[in-house]
Amino acid sequence: MQIKSQKTFFSGVMFTCVGAAFALGATNYNVGSAARMGPGYFPLIIGTLLGVLGLVVISSAFTVKTADGEPVGKIAWKPLGFIIGANLLFGILLAGLHSIGLPAMGLIAAIYALVVVACMAGANFSMKLSLILATVLAIGSYLTFIVGLKLQFQVWPTFISG
Repeated sequence: MQIKSQKTFFSGVMFTCVGAAFALGATNYNVGSAARMGPGYFPLIIGTLLGVLGLVVISSAFTVKTADGEPVGKIAWKPLGFIIGANLLFGILLAGLHSIGLPAMGLIAAIYALVVVACMAGANFSMKLSLILATVLAIGSYLTFIVGLKLQFQVWPTFISG
């Protein structure tokens, strides 16, 4: 057997691995039955379906021929680093890092940091557009989570809100 489309093959592998991880993780919870579902039922079903979908995609990589074989390119390390770093920075700023004495900076500061760092992953970075996007996202998040859903978590840095 020969892989006729590398992109399709590796996409299927990714779907299968993520689906298997969710299905295996769901077994740590009470699954229950179809009539009386437990907290692990839905992730188990979705993980299993995603895994099966991945296997279907993998099989199509052996049967559907593409013009150039769709080779997989190099890993874009710079954008990958910025995106992962932005998410880590968001989590650290939102909750703080008490082991080094960094207080919680809150939702608004965390969103601004997330958006600016994530936008640096793109080829055409503009600080002005990043700040506009961060402002829209911060206002939307505040209205959705704090005002609408009435969730209780740090919005402003601890040294501002007391």
